[in-house]
Amino acid sequence: MKAFIIDSYGKKADGRIGPMPVPEIRPNEVLVQVHAAGVNLLDSKIRNGEFKLILPYHLPLILGHDVAGVVVKVGPQVRQFKLGDEVYARPDDFRIGAFAELIAIKEDSLAMKPKSLTMEEAASIPLVGLTVWQALIELANLKKGQKVFIQAGSGGVGTFAIQLAKHMGAIVATTTSTANIELVKSLGADIVIDYKKDDFEKILQDYDVVLNSQDGKTLEKSLQILKPGGKLISISGPPDVDFAKKIGAPWFVQFIMRLLSFGVRRKAMRRHIDYSFLFMRAHGRQLREITTLIDAGAIRPVVDKIFPFEATGEAMAYVEKGRAKGKVVVKIL
Repeated sequence: MKAFIIDSYGKKADGRIGPMPVPEIRPNEVLVQVHAAGVNLLDSKIRNGEFKLILPYHLPLILGHDVAGVVVKVGPQVRQFKLGDEVYARPDDFRIGAFAELIAIKEDSLAMKPKSLTMEEAASIPLVGLTVWQALIELANLKKGQKVFIQAGSGGVGTFAIQLAKHMGAIVATTTSTANIELVKSLGADIVIDYKKDDFEKILQDYDVVLNSQDGKTLEKSLQILKPGGKLISISGPPDVDFAKKIGAPWFVQFIMRLLSFGVRRKAMRRHIDYSFLFMRAHGRQLREITTLIDAGAIRPVVDKIFPFEATGEAMAYVEKGRAKGKVVVKIL
């Protein structure tokens, strides 16, 4: 099969389209013919080597954490899916590889594609959808009437998070540039702050939840707007000890993460705020719940650009610039 492959770690590492063996499916997996794959900053971070401590992949590696396609082979233990099913998923860590013609995916990580979406739209959903679900519903336990601040509202995570938070009945504040104000308002944002003109920490106060996706400086500013008992959930770091324990990291990695998160954890404790780092996981059942919301019209995908398979490297470079409105997708088939 053809795949987009990286042969070495590093920011300057160029990927290439080349041949790779067809993945062998395990008894609890299906083989999916990939029609479209979402592109995420996570792909670039793995290529750069930023996650080698916690995700030690072997090279050559096929990247890609979002997939939509058709089931073409089924393992003997699989019960929920059959040949010809249109599906989508965020493949499990160490089983990624959506930038390819075929991918093996665990049955428990898979869901039927929303009927109302194209393959390209569906491929834009799994990683950001599950990230937001696990942040706002699992960790934050977001309730109707609570106030939530979602950073970078016009990005992939932001566009989904605004819609889910509004569906939950929350009051939503976000940041974006002047050009994207109308977009985030159309998704349901109640308070929109132009980050080029205003400082959010001078405008917002007494918030229940912050979903942080920016740098360390923004993370610290976010502490200022939360009320005591509030929750600061970060998807951009620093990773904390709880996360290290969840992934079964060795003691020295746990120690490193303890050091990395010490500053923000101490400041959060002083303000009686709960800090947690989220590295989302594959989850088919949660994805099925997201499918229900999409087909009911509660959430719509926001896709900025669709690149051809041959331009996967360009698609990754575009995402790295941080200017995409919503998601970027590669069309494989």
